[in-house]
Amino acid sequence: MKQLIAALLASVVFGGPAAAQDAAQDGAARPMVHLQPDPGPAIAPFVVDPATGPHPSRDALIAALRQKIKYVFVIFNENHSFDNEYGTFPGADGLFSDGLAPRDAAHTRGFIQHYKDAAGTEQTVQPFRIGPEQNATFVDSVDHSHKGLAKKLALKDGVPTMEGFGQTEFGRFVASGGPSSAALATQYARLVMSYIDCDTIPFLWRYASRFTLFDNIFATEDTPSTPNAIAMIAGQSGETQWVKHGSEGKGYTAGENHGTTQGPPILNDPQPFYGSQFDTTAAGRQPAGGGSENYKNGNIASNLTFATVPLTLAGRDAATITKEDGNPEFDLPDIKGDIPFITARGGKPVAWRWYEEGFDHEATDGNGAVSHASYVSHHSAPPYFGYLVNNPTYRDNMRGLGDFFRDMKAGDLPPDGGVVYIRGGFAAITGEHPPIQNPRYPNPAGLTAAEIATINHNKGGDDDHPGYSDRQLSEAMAARVVNAVAVRPDIWNQSLIVLTYDESDGFYDHVPPRILSYGPDQLPLARGIRVPMIVMSPYGRAHAVSRAEGDHNAVIETISAIFDLPPLASLPDEAQALVAGQDPKFNGPNGFVQHHLGPRDINTPETDDLLSAFEPGRLTGELPPLPADYATIPDRDVETLPHFAGKGCSAIGVTPEDRRQGIATVVPPGFNTLPITFPNYN
Repeated sequence: MKQLIAALLASVVFGGPAAAQDAAQDGAARPMVHLQPDPGPAIAPFVVDPATGPHPSRDALIAALRQKIKYVFVIFNENHSFDNEYGTFPGADGLFSDGLAPRDAAHTRGFIQHYKDAAGTEQTVQPFRIGPEQNATFVDSVDHSHKGLAKKLALKDGVPTMEGFGQTEFGRFVASGGPSSAALATQYARLVMSYIDCDTIPFLWRYASRFTLFDNIFATEDTPSTPNAIAMIAGQSGETQWVKHGSEGKGYTAGENHGTTQGPPILNDPQPFYGSQFDTTAAGRQPAGGGSENYKNGNIASNLTFATVPLTLAGRDAATITKEDGNPEFDLPDIKGDIPFITARGGKPVAWRWYEEGFDHEATDGNGAVSHASYVSHHSAPPYFGYLVNNPTYRDNMRGLGDFFRDMKAGDLPPDGGVVYIRGGFAAITGEHPPIQNPRYPNPAGLTAAEIATINHNKGGDDDHPGYSDRQLSEAMAARVVNAVAVRPDIWNQSLIVLTYDESDGFYDHVPPRILSYGPDQLPLARGIRVPMIVMSPYGRAHAVSRAEGDHNAVIETISAIFDLPPLASLPDEAQALVAGQDPKFNGPNGFVQHHLGPRDINTPETDDLLSAFEPGRLTGELPPLPADYATIPDRDVETLPHFAGKGCSAIGVTPEDRRQGIATVVPPGFNTLPITFPNYN
């Protein structure tokens, strides 16, 4: 088999639709994958120039991967744009470089944002770095509503100009009137343009430096978190269901509660139908989220009934498993054609699990009852699909974050491999508090005990969501996951780890997404703002950047390729909806034809997979796999806050692009990263 794989890899030329798309967009051919500059001594021995060595086709890579990879781990974080976290990562298309050469502000879309202040005077703001001096590990959240994100894209003739970030943030607060509102608006117009680097998230930059960073991946939907959480397992947020049944929700009554569900496609952050006040399920009821979760009668999603990766993973058992559904007429209407299609393929069933902080008993509950206090229910994709939670076989696949570490330690992962999703939540699983690196920021007189308590209470989450999470608590969670995989040779040697985000939170990014569809409200739906993605594997490239274009469908494509699953877009019900969506009654603005109202996980110029992250020589055995300790971050570093004492860049040996070019950005005077938490300092 090894000889067969080697022959396949050596026989064809590597390339792909995204490479051609890069050339079309930029006017010059660019490699799909290129090396980052200046590998350090710990990295250099593993670096292989992508221009050399075998150049396999996609089919050849897939054949090799199926012999090597059994486990796919998806660490699914929250709410950061690519430029916000990796805008100065060397070798990436960022704020000051296209990844290969420096780029000035005039050639960077939206680099200088314009807005009019309360007096009507035009103001400007441009990207600036924040770090330990500004306690940059925790900040307030900016506008990532569906309408707000559309304003930030600032479409002109159907093309995003990326010029609406400053004005959108300023405008949403200044309308209240008065000096305090104007001050708050000014702070947000600045906050949206801030960025961080390896001094703030050194673990994540370390992974990006040692493996492959993707710099052309976007949120699937131009929306907040829930639709993109759904898209991680479905490649869409309900376009298939919208085309078939319309976008209107249904009315429900439960006791004194009366409300209409939010119909598909899901555009906002409603709660899952299952587990809500309208769910009458008695056995195996889904938990309701804690913290600030909103279960108002008008904030419940319709039951989602289209295809997902867990359905295709069922393989030849799809018909058997779905027969166990507790309410088939309610849960299965839009997969009636998919189920026999998947079953008839005869594919081997593949296990899956969704681990999320607070879903069940966590260490932070102590010896008490399950609180679900840290569970962000609108980030948990499976409960939106009745056929995944109203089913005894599937129900056990949803577990708490602590269960992941217990299962790893006990060797309780599925022995034949599978797909594992991991999410944090409202509180760090360790119960740790955010590191306060500058005790005099934003209060120059020194943070009071009450202010420190507020930070500890409000910023202690570990899913990286601005507003309630801390970046270093979040990257420590990711590091614990990677370490748990790496410490097990039987798992690490068969693993692929994807670390990515649901959406941008609305922070500035300069790369315009390709607009592929519009929602029933005639606002852009697919795609949203660019998000970070890192791909790690013992068979991965070292110190590389990939320009493959895609969104969460790229993760689905890759999972389907590794486990020989049918693409969601090829299933009968979804394929029918994709055709039906091209009917003029679904047209977007100016007659835009809707070619993508459904999943987009078939390899095309619009959506590529993640296979460019793999080093062919490692797949054939011509090169040794990357060792586990190459991925591991020592426990003492993970457990010590702040990470690397706030000097992460020097600790990991990476020089950000702004420093490489001698660019020193200026933090605006009086800038407050916590304008809504501590408005006194605006």
